[in-house]
Amino acid sequence: MAVDIKAERAWIVSRLKALGKPGGNPKLQAYIGSPYPVLGLSTPQFRDLHKEFRSRQSGLKASEVNALAKALWSGGTWEEKAFAIGILSRNEGVLDESSWKLMDQMVDQAIGWALSDGLASGPVGAYVHSHPAKFKDLIKWTRAEHFWRRRASTYALSEFVSARELDKPFRLLEKLLYDSEFWVQRAVGTWLRECWKKDQKRTEAFLRKHVKGLPPVTITVATERASKSFREELRRNSKRG
Repeated sequence: MAVDIKAERAWIVSRLKALGKPGGNPKLQAYIGSPYPVLGLSTPQFRDLHKEFRSRQSGLKASEVNALAKALWSGGTWEEKAFAIGILSRNEGVLDESSWKLMDQMVDQAIGWALSDGLASGPVGAYVHSHPAKFKDLIKWTRAEHFWRRRASTYALSEFVSARELDKPFRLLEKLLYDSEFWVQRAVGTWLRECWKKDQKRTEAFLRKHVKGLPPVTITVATERASKSFREELRRNSKRG
């Protein structure tokens, strides 16, 4: 039996609103940098609601996942959009080319680090890793005018880094090393730090090679696990650029 997308969306939205805090959570909204109202659900509440949904609907087809994610993404609250990302993530095994096109459209609307990073490191990252030809799309994102898309390109490297497949991450991060936007600079530092955890020697060599003009926040975040002497070396040499 085909899934009634309108009915399932209505059920999810009603549950989100029932679980949310009266008046929402403006402090959390400010913290995650969301332009969308935040209802204030906790992570366990989100997890339990996804379990409830799976008890209602399991074995979804790609077309159904896409339609429901698109319907939720059009909603006005942060939680609706976050739940849409969760549905894509929890059904990553059935995602198809239409799913990719949908996620590509979602990227520019995923404003604020929580939505942007969740979308990119979740279903986008999983899809790119299982469909290597899509990596060229991430490279294009590094040249995007929209800085959240540029940031998303770094978080979409999550599966490659987890698998210790660092060739593609280094290739992409190199294109964003001197980005002028703080949120991109910080993201580059984050993923260089994650690369460091997988291959310290290679990441150290990469940082030394590209140190001139490297933004301070990138150095600070990338070297969180490095020695103080190495961090200070990078800071000195970056200024010489």
